[in-house]
Amino acid sequence: MSRIGKKPVPVPSNVTATVNGREVKVKGPKGELAFTVPDQIKVEKTDAGIEVTPTDETKLARSMWGMSRTMISNLIGGVTNGYSRTLEIQGVGFRAAMKGKDQLQLNIGFSHDVVHQIPSGVEVKVSGAKQEIITVTGIDRQLVGQVAANIRASRPPEPYQGKGIRYQGEYIFRKEGKKK
Repeated sequence: MSRIGKKPVPVPSNVTATVNGREVKVKGPKGELAFTVPDQIKVEKTDAGIEVTPTDETKLARSMWGMSRTMISNLIGGVTNGYSRTLEIQGVGFRAAMKGKDQLQLNIGFSHDVVHQIPSGVEVKVSGAKQEIITVTGIDRQLVGQVAANIRASRPPEPYQGKGIRYQGEYIFRKEGKKK
């Protein structure tokens, strides 16, 4: 039995959730999101909230059970509070800037600037004394995390000097350099 999947997802009073077959639509103060559950999962709305149960006892159904419940929980969390990821740029002369509303320009030690297209539904802000803090916010948890991961992948932190783009609070294992 899935410990996560057994619990019903509570629906707050300021959120309206509708279940239509396998599709769950959630509308709240920050926006509207939808999720289609897999074939192996049955979804129903009750007084306790949205309940998720597997249709049969296969390994695939059990593995999709907890994931489906978490996805529905993430929808409700997104339309009420939203999600945010913060990135830090470390390195001499490394900085970020917004070009318009949908492009992030990174100056991160290459001979050229790296430009990232920001998808709709995600907002990116650059702050800090040296323009070194990037905040990615939005209501879709998966999209916010993917945009942050794409930005980090353009220059991941290296283990010798720690230069690069890292998540805020991320620990980078440092290596010792060459010895004479």
